[in-house]
Amino acid sequence: MYVGTVIAKDDTWLLWAIIILWATVSLVLEQHYRWASTISGAIIALVGAMALSNFKIIPTASPVYDTVWDYIVPLSIPLLLFNSNIIKIWKESRRLLVIFLIASVGTMIGTVVGFIVLQQWIPYLAKIGAMMTGSYIGGRVNFAALSAKLNTPEEMISATVVADNSVMALYFLLLIAIPALPIIKRHYHTDYATTDNEQEQQNYWQPKKIQLLDIALSITCAILLVAGSFKLSEVLQAWLPNNNLIWNIVVSFFGDPYLLLTTFTLLVVVIWGDFFERLAGASEIGTFFIYIFFVVIGIPASFVTIISTAPLLFIFVIIILIFNLGLSLVIGKWCNFKIEEILLASNATAGGPTTAAALAIGKRWTNLVGPILIIGTLGYVIGNYAGTLIYRLLLFLS
Repeated sequence: MYVGTVIAKDDTWLLWAIIILWATVSLVLEQHYRWASTISGAIIALVGAMALSNFKIIPTASPVYDTVWDYIVPLSIPLLLFNSNIIKIWKESRRLLVIFLIASVGTMIGTVVGFIVLQQWIPYLAKIGAMMTGSYIGGRVNFAALSAKLNTPEEMISATVVADNSVMALYFLLLIAIPALPIIKRHYHTDYATTDNEQEQQNYWQPKKIQLLDIALSITCAILLVAGSFKLSEVLQAWLPNNNLIWNIVVSFFGDPYLLLTTFTLLVVVIWGDFFERLAGASEIGTFFIYIFFVVIGIPASFVTIISTAPLLFIFVIIILIFNLGLSLVIGKWCNFKIEEILLASNATAGGPTTAAALAIGKRWTNLVGPILIIGTLGYVIGNYAGTLIYRLLLFLS
């Protein structure tokens, strides 16, 4: 048994029970209580796990946690990408796509600026910058994938999650308030009707019908994609030369298992789009896996490290969001985009398609709910590529 902990590191079933139970509790609280949804289920999952480890209930290291990193995180990626058909995205939501890409560029610029300003004070900032780029273009699945890929220390991941979620809560409030500002009303326009279609909103949030076959097919497809991508990565890294800077970059992109997984998932969704569009439950399973991930990354974190590191990470995250929203507003105005399109695109990059859809529903922009969901899923596709590119750039700048 680990000295000083109630539960041993090899007490596998008990540790799994605690992890899954707390991930479930976090989801239940987030969906049933306003205070929990405000701080987010991710924070509840992470802080609760931190408390369990810091108060010596569970160990800070265990093969169980390694299993989550090695298997649960990779499986979550294809599950959350099965709804991302880039052909459908282009056909149905071109205007939102353009402003979404502009906001994504703002995220990347903000990450570079924040890195230049703060790199001497925040350790592992190149890795954190890559993770936040992926997260603020895609979502939590990209954050998880990049943190696993880059082997970022768990305590830094936890501190970043705390800073991210704390700032994001304020950012959502800002996005809600912006349309009512006089300066926005004067300089931006809208022709989207604000309807009171309560039934449409209720229908949007209704539970989906999921059959046993949906679950079986979702898990099977995800495992096949992960197995094929990781095996091909091993082969490519063994075959491709790795003896200079250029080839290092080539291998890091084309031989990276997470980028291969993203690419293959994207391809199969395009080829068999009708099949994956009918497949229910994959997104829900993938989201639950991500909550398990947030529990696990909170376990090794020290309260002392969080308190000492998070304030500077707050500043780093704020810089990223300033450039994201600022570039969106400036270019959006120049290109004659509507304020709703600009705000939803920025929201979709920073908070993911679900929170963007929630903003659209909350503001009664019901005719934009579907398009922003489609566009938001594109971030899951490009987030890992953008994060990897930014990581290489930040290493060059450091």
